[in-house]
Order: sequence, then C-alpha cells, then structure tokens
Amino acid sequence: MSECTLRITDLRETDSAEYKFRFKTQNAEWGYSFPGTTLTVTDLQVKVTPGKPKTKTLTCSTSCNLTDNSNLTYVWYMNGQRLDKPVSCQHSVKEYYTHSYSCSLLNLRSAVVCIVGQSCMNVSYTHQSVCALKGSTVNISCTFRHPNRQNVTETTWFNKWDSGVIIDLNQDPEYAGRVEYHRTTDKDSTLTVKDLRESDSAEYKFRFTTNIAKWGYSFPGTTLSVTDLQVKVTPATKEGNVTLTCSTSCPLTDHTTYIWHQNGQGVTNEHNNVLHLGLTTEDVGYSCAVKGHEDLRSQTITVRYEAVFPWVPVVTVGAVLTVAVLLVTIYCTMRRRSSGGSDAKTDPQSVHPDAMGDTRTALNLTTLSPDYDTLGSVHPDTNSNTYSSLNMKIRSPDYDTLDVSLL
Repeated sequence: MSECTLRITDLRETDSAEYKFRFKTQNAEWGYSFPGTTLTVTDLQVKVTPGKPKTKTLTCSTSCNLTDNSNLTYVWYMNGQRLDKPVSCQHSVKEYYTHSYSCSLLNLRSAVVCIVGQSCMNVSYTHQSVCALKGSTVNISCTFRHPNRQNVTETTWFNKWDSGVIIDLNQDPEYAGRVEYHRTTDKDSTLTVKDLRESDSAEYKFRFTTNIAKWGYSFPGTTLSVTDLQVKVTPATKEGNVTLTCSTSCPLTDHTTYIWHQNGQGVTNEHNNVLHLGLTTEDVGYSCAVKGHEDLRSQTITVRYEAVFPWVPVVTVGAVLTVAVLLVTIYCTMRRRSSGGSDAKTDPQSVHPDAMGDTRTALNLTTLSPDYDTLGSVHPDTNSNTYSSLNMKIRSPDYDTLDVSLL
C-alpha cells in the first residue's frame, strides 16, 4: 500500500477544515465523500485562575487537544524574561500588579496577560518577521505598556545579547549612521535601519526600563531578513516561450508592484513578478525592480537566442539546406534541357580533333543526334584518300565504338 502526506506550513485559523485524499487508476477512481482528516488550528492562551491566598494559577491552553502532546516543553516568560522553570503547562505565581506572563510552545507564543489589573509590563511587535530589500530602508515598530505609576527611564533597540548584556544599536559600530529611533506617543517605538545589508538579518528586540522594573531581553522580537532581487529563467517550451521570474529569498513584507526592464528600458505593461516572453531572434538583457525602490534593480541577465531556443538554429539550417537543394535541382534540370533534352547523358555528339596529333575522340554512336541520320557508309579506296559515305541507319554493331583516325 502506498502512503501520501500533505504538509501545510504557517498554519492559520482559516485552515481549519476536513482534508481528503483522492486518487485515480486506469480503471477507477476513489470517491470524494468518504470521511477524511479534520484539522483544527488553535493558538496558545494563558488562563488565569485563583489559587492559594495571594497566588494565581496560570495555564497555557489551546482550544483543542494537540495531536502530538507527548514530551511537549512549555516555556514561560515573566516581564519578557524567560523563566528556567517550570516546563509544564501550569505555573503558580504570586500576585503582583507589575508582572506580566506569557507562554510558548513549539516556537509559538501566547499573548501577554497581567496578573493584577490591565497595566502590567508588556511589549507587542507589529510584525513577527519582516523581509526587506538589500540597500533599502526598513521600519520595525512596537508598542509597550507599564503601570501608570512608573516612569520610563530608558528605551533601547538591540539584536545582540549575551548573559543579560545587550548592545544598543546606537552604540554598535556596524550600524553607525544607519539607525534611528522614533516615537509618536509615550507607548510606542520605531526602529529605522537604512542602507540594509545582508549582515543585518537578525532578530531585533525592544527593551525599556522604568524606575521600578525592566523589560526582559529574552522575549521574542521581530526577525528581519534582508534579500536581493534575482531573475530566474525557466527553459523555453516547444512553442518558443520562456518565463522570467523576479524572485527573493523571502516574501517581501510590503505589497509589491514589480517593474521590468528590457535593455535598460521599462516594460510598462508588466507589473507582476513573472514575465512571459515570446519567440525572439536577438539576445536581450532583462532586470527587475520593485515600485518605490526602482534604483535597487536585480542584476541584468541576458536571454540568449541559442540558449533559450536551442531548436530554432536547427530548423533554420534545415530550411536553408532545403532551399539550396531545390535551387541546384532546378539549375541542373534547366541545363540538361538546354543541352539536348533530358535524355542526354553527356556531349559526345561531335568529334574534336586533337591539335597535337592525329588521334580523334571516339564517337559514341548509341547516343547519336538525329543530325547524323544521313551519314553514309565509309569504305576506304586503296588508291585514294576519298571515303565513301557510311549509312549509319544500317550500320553494323561493330561500329558502336568506332574510332575515327586520320591515316
């Protein structure tokens, strides 16, 4: 029995459905009404319930029982700082209005909850991941909150930390002159990184400090991936079409409109990342860019006529040879007709004397022209140089290879 596996990545709640498999053979096909596998997509939630006096019980829960629930490791965070213990789905904590908690499982994390009230410490990132072009500018933003009775004393963006020691990007030589911090309110922050490099690909985090507490450094932030544009060529089809794809190593975060360039000139009617080309007889250079970053083009690739359409030169040479053979055939036919008809083999009708001797060229009488029909028999006169006429119509076969020589 054969096996079949369906793999779905980046699951969403809308993916919850019943999935079925169907196959066909040369004689029959499997129906579609037989029950399949029902998939339920859930997220993580932290539920807070009363526990012992001045304590709360936290439960990292899902809306359905996870299929593979053996050896699951839960991770808990307090104020953005990972806790070494516990590793189970429940955690008992003391009541404290500043503290916030969240849990994670299989690289997925829950939303942050407060133990007391709704103004505990928290940081929420606008995006978990961002993909941006090399050489462009990217904005990574977040919102944060803290108890009203606390004052923020410091804010920091970073992507490197070691044993609790972090490096502020404003102080990192690799980002000198390329980073800026922006705030529109007292509860948000935006990191701007200019002139992106591939080495900027990393996880970026925000940290703030109040006069009483500090947000941790281990809570997940926003992962930035820096990519460039590349044009990939799909081999030509038998119809002579070739496909160019403007691709990146990660899906660009912003809605993207693509711009194609042909020999440096814009192709105005194409704005998708796929460009279909018809048959061409020239080598053409193509590159692509995205709207808003027209100066960040991909490298130009040359679509070569021979490489993209390898069968075209063969067809062309074949056509030329066919025409050449036809012309030679016509020429030979016309020449034969002009030299005595299509049945003539050579030009043996006349006798050409050799100026250097008495030998004469043999006369092939089997292809004799009608002009020789009156030629009489030749009988030598021993006393004279005069010859009698030779009647060629009644000649003996002995004369078929007659060699005429001067005596």
